[in-house]
Parts: sequence; structure tokens; C-alpha cells
Amino acid sequence: MKKKKNSSATQWIRRVSQLLFFFIFIYFVWKLHFIKEEDEYLKIYNIFFDLDPLIFLLTSLSTWSLESLSYWWIITLIITILLGRVFCGWFCPFGAYHTFFSWIANSVKKKKDYQSRSIAHRTKYFIFFLFLGMSIFGTQWFGILDPFSFFYRTLTTSVFPAFQVASEDISNLIYQKDPNILGFHLTYISEPVRNFLRNYVFKMTQRPYYTEGTLLFITLLLVTGLNFIRPRFWCRYICPLGGLLGLISLKPILRLFNDESTCTNCRLCSKACPAGAQPDQRGNWLPTECFVCWNCVESCKSGSINFKFNIPGLKTIPTGKIDYPRRMVVTAMATGAVGMLGFKVQPQAKGGQPFPEFLIRPPGARSEKEFLQRCIQCGACMRACPTNGLQPTGLEAGWEGLWTPKLVPKIGYCLYNCNLCGKICPTKAIQHLPLQEKQKTKIGLATFDKGRCIPYSYGRECIVCEEHCPLSPKAIYLVEREITLRNGEVVKIKQPEVDANLCIGCGMCEWSCVFQDKAAIRVTCANESRNSNNQPILPSDNLY
Repeated sequence: MKKKKNSSATQWIRRVSQLLFFFIFIYFVWKLHFIKEEDEYLKIYNIFFDLDPLIFLLTSLSTWSLESLSYWWIITLIITILLGRVFCGWFCPFGAYHTFFSWIANSVKKKKDYQSRSIAHRTKYFIFFLFLGMSIFGTQWFGILDPFSFFYRTLTTSVFPAFQVASEDISNLIYQKDPNILGFHLTYISEPVRNFLRNYVFKMTQRPYYTEGTLLFITLLLVTGLNFIRPRFWCRYICPLGGLLGLISLKPILRLFNDESTCTNCRLCSKACPAGAQPDQRGNWLPTECFVCWNCVESCKSGSINFKFNIPGLKTIPTGKIDYPRRMVVTAMATGAVGMLGFKVQPQAKGGQPFPEFLIRPPGARSEKEFLQRCIQCGACMRACPTNGLQPTGLEAGWEGLWTPKLVPKIGYCLYNCNLCGKICPTKAIQHLPLQEKQKTKIGLATFDKGRCIPYSYGRECIVCEEHCPLSPKAIYLVEREITLRNGEVVKIKQPEVDANLCIGCGMCEWSCVFQDKAAIRVTCANESRNSNNQPILPSDNLY
């Protein structure tokens, strides 16, 4: 009975730990959109990325550099070596997310005995070695499936915006219809809730929009639905970080002990195990799969199983292991290398040449090759961007650049007095630039479409782009010229021009253009500071 009480207490401690780290993660993602440049505690928002050894390992391999990488992952490494995959069962916020939906899945259908299947468990190791092979040859793509990057990116681009859209649309619908139920107006509730969310949760009047938000939302729904096929399906079979931690936890000190003298072979522990770690099989328990969640100990009615410390030389508790043969490892790494070659045959991979022209990277972004070797597609820069201008790319950056950040000026511009994206980037794919240096860094060049620009094509005044240019002196200036109208009248019109020596490509002119469909002034990545091969207009050129 005492063991039962101890296991119940441990279960509750684990649940509190999962909830705590889950809500800390959610809070950090939410808070990041409202931080200020002078915030002294910006580094704390990267703590989950810093604790991820997968990010350190594969980023250092893809860049062959340790520059700007955190070493907090050593804590995760030590804990895993000693205690096994405790990180997955106690601290990982994405693991907590899957635990919740696995609990729902088990509640709506009869709990089954999900036997361990070594071949299926191999999948996450195959995925890890595949990404490892890609990284060794200089291509980083693991951010697509890294749990922190996946969860952060999805919250930023789809979940938070969807929550804001839903709350605002529902409150607007209630306000417009003003339903009266037995003399009580629902607006008495909906309006205070709406005002609270707007003032304290969203803190913004404009809804955020993301170009890949729908696809990323569908991806999250699919991953969530997998929990109804197997509990914690992602953690069992997909997660590359789980694969790495599984390799590290081959021989942990904390091990599961099954007392043969009292065990009744009821298999309740196997049904309760969300990892398929074979707690019912004496001497064949799988430490590489176990989340140390204590479910098996709690479920055992005879008190036959418990976690104990293995003391070499005094007490040896045997364990099993997942069989991933050398051939599988070689095949996975070779697949990664071949996949990397497939990325390199696209036009986007042509050395030094931007493709397409509207792929505008944030200020401080490294050269495209090194940028892609470091970017983990986490979306932190997009969340920090105060104007919603940074968007996840689709395939315009090639498969290698999928869901990396780009500036879309028609959605939002690069704020002149902001350098948050460089401060918050966990791998420094976007380097932190002091504000004065950032304000001089060119990410693109504005160009007029004189076939659409009102002063050129329609003979009418419009100086909106010049008024919005944040530079001093302004990169957009006005030239007064005489034009002849249809009736023969000659008038003087101020026509805007771009000074290529001054323009930094912030996109505020394109964002402010009165044309809502296609702006009469467009920003391309030409003249970007990070690419010496993409500077057709040199500062010494006399343009006008």
C-alpha cells in the first residue's frame, strides 16, 4: 500500500511538472510578441531551444562551427544519461500536449494493450540518422520535425491567430444578433470577454496573418490525431529528439524492476504504458523508449514493479534494447545525403544568386547558405516581429528553405527602430545587429512600377510612399515635372524616385501604397548587404 501511495504521489508530481513546463512554454511564445528591444531578459525566451541537444548537435555539424550556440543542453544530456528519457515524460511541453490528447483518446475508446513493436520504434531513430546524414553534408532540415520548433512554429502561425479570429468573430456575431435569452442579453458576457482578450491577451487591434498558417494548422491536427491510433504516437515513432535521447539512455542508472515472485502477469502495466516500453517483460524493459511516467507502477495492483537505481557491482537490473542494425543506420544517413543532393539541384541553390527576387530575408540574416544551415524553422523571429511582416516561406525558397522567414512588405514592413528578430534567433541564423547598424543594413531595394504609379500613369498627385519612408534623409524623394494632360493642359506633378544609395528595403513604402492589389512600388532582394553578388547598384554609381 505504501508503494501505491508513493507511486501516486510521483504521478502527481510528474503531471504538475508537465503542466508547469507546458504553460511556461505557451507563455513564452505568447509573451514574445509583446517584448521590447530593451528587455534585459530576452535570452530566457530561448531556454527550451537551449535545452535541446538535437539543435546543438545538428547545427554544429551542418555549419562545422560552435559559434553562438548555447550549452544548456548539457543539463538534458546529464539527466538523460542518469535517469533515461525523463525529459520526454516530465519536461517536454510538446510531450505534455500529446499526453493530454492520448488521455482523451483512451477515454473515448477502450484502452488496448499496445505491444511494443521494435520495427515501428525504429522509425524515430531512422529519422534522426537521416537528419544527421543531411547535417554532416551541410544541410539542416531537422527543424521541420524538432518538437520545440514544430510546436513553436505552429502556435505562432496558426493556433494563436486562429484563437484570435474565433474569439473576435464569435463576439461580433453575438453583438450583431444580440440574442435575448429569457430577458438576458449575451452581450453582457461577450463584450467584457472581448475587451479583456483585446486589452490583455491579444494586445492588438490588427489580426496577425501568416501565408502558411493553414497548412501548418492542418499538420498539427494530423499529428494530434495520431494519438488516437497509438498513445503519444509522435513521441514513440516520429520525434527525432526522442531518437537522440533514446540513444543516450541505453544504460540509465534508474531502471524498472519487475519482481517475479509477486507478478501475476496481468499485463495492466503494459496497457498503461504510453511508450510501449515492455514493462511487463522481465529483463526486457526498454529504457530507450520509457518516458519514466510511472503509469506502469501506478497500475500494478500487486506492487510488483517499481523504479530502482541500478548499482554496478552490487545490483544489476537487466534491460532490453531496440534493435536498430548498422545497415539501418547507414541507410538512413545515406538517404539524408541523397535527399540533400535533391535540394541542391533546384535553382534556389545556385550559389550567390537570389531566387526568387521577392525572397527578402530579415536584417542580420547570414548569407543564404549559412542562413539555411542554421535556421531551424522555429518561427521565433516571426512571433517577435511587431508588424507581422515576417512570414514562413513556402517552396519559393526551395525545399531546403521551407518555413524559413521572409519579409512580405504588403503584409508588414521591417520596423526601422526594431532589431528583435536578431536578438531572439536561437541559432543566430539571424545575427543580432546593434540598432544603428541594423538601420543601415540593406535587405532589398524599392522599385517603382511606373505603369501603375499614380503620378506617372494617371497625372495625379500621390506622395504616400515618400511620406512613409522612415529614413532621414528619405530614400524616396520627389521630382517636380511637367506633364501634358488629355485636354492639352500642361501641369506640374511631383513624381517619386528612389535613391538606391539610401534605400534599405524595409518595405514601408510598399506596405503604405494606396494600391491594395499590387503595389505600385515593390521591394525585391536586390542590393542586400549580405550578398555581394546581388548588388547591381553600387554606392559609387551616379544614378540621376
